[in-house]
Amino acid sequence: MLSESVAFSGFSVDDLERAREFYRETLGLVVLEENGLLWLELTGGHRVLVYPKKDHVPATYTVLNFPVDDVEAAVTQLTDRGVRFERYEGTPVETDEKGVFRGGGPLIAWFTDPAGNVLSVIES
Repeated sequence: MLSESVAFSGFSVDDLERAREFYRETLGLVVLEENGLLWLELTGGHRVLVYPKKDHVPATYTVLNFPVDDVEAAVTQLTDRGVRFERYEGTPVETDEKGVFRGGGPLIAWFTDPAGNVLSVIES
C-alpha cells in the first residue's frame, strides 16, 4: 500500500524565519514556503519538511545528512559562511579541531541549525 507513496521526513524548529534564512542563505538550499511550512528542496527531487513548533526541543540525533565528496572542503566553506561545527571530546565520536570525526568509517562533521537540530556533512 505505502510502497507507491513518495515519503518524506521532517523536523521542527522554533523560529521559521531564522530557519528559512539559515537554510537558504547560509547553506544555499532552495527553500519553498507553503501554508506556513518550509520545504527544503534536495538533490534528486527529494524534499524535507520544516515546521514550526512552539515547544520545539532539538532532536538528540542527526536529522539531516549531506553527503559530500570532500568533508574538509565542505567544513571550510561552511565555516566561512558562519557555520560552527560541533566538537566532541573524550567520546567515541571524538572530533578534531575542525570538528571532523576521523575515528573509522566515513569522515563526518556535525553542526546545528538555529533551532539546535543536528545536521552533518558526511563523506560519500
